[in-house]
Amino acid sequence: MMDRLLIQIECPCSGGRSDPLLLLAVLVGTWLLIHGLRLAFRKAGAGAMNKSKKIAIVAVLAVAVVAVLAARQNRSRPAAETGPVEQPVAVHPEELTGKGRPVLIDLGAGTCIPCKMMAPILADLKAEYAGAMDVHFLDVHENPDLITLYGIRVIPTQIFYDALGKEMFRHEGFLSKGDILTKWKELGVDLVSQP
Repeated sequence: MMDRLLIQIECPCSGGRSDPLLLLAVLVGTWLLIHGLRLAFRKAGAGAMNKSKKIAIVAVLAVAVVAVLAARQNRSRPAAETGPVEQPVAVHPEELTGKGRPVLIDLGAGTCIPCKMMAPILADLKAEYAGAMDVHFLDVHENPDLITLYGIRVIPTQIFYDALGKEMFRHEGFLSKGDILTKWKELGVDLVSQP
């Protein structure tokens, strides 16, 4: 269950950046405090445990929530407070498509495991089909505006465009090289690889 939670945080579809290590530290710290308090109350006796235990658990949880909110607020301070931050410019589909060649755009993140698995596939396709197809990778962590611009729900997402720039197909998740080439054939696009 914890693996699923960390993967969801690591590969968000909303574009927000959560720190899985911070979350894990807060969860482990909270768990240790609660269990430490339980042991202390067991030694103190059953009579004092009920009311005091409830108050202590609520206090520990409140501290954990405040710590998470404070960490989040520190990350979201404006550039004037934290120093200059370079913001990449959003790349509109019109800038990458409609140049007389079909285009494959993969939207993902450098920290996402399936996205990392796609990287060598995209590099192979880019090299092998240079001149016949354009291949682009756009990182949604570096530029969260891409999420709304392209309507991304899950990363990685691959979007297939025809030579005129019209979206033909969209896939969410990992997609193998063979599946990409098969999809182009299904879409009626005949790609010729370069020797």
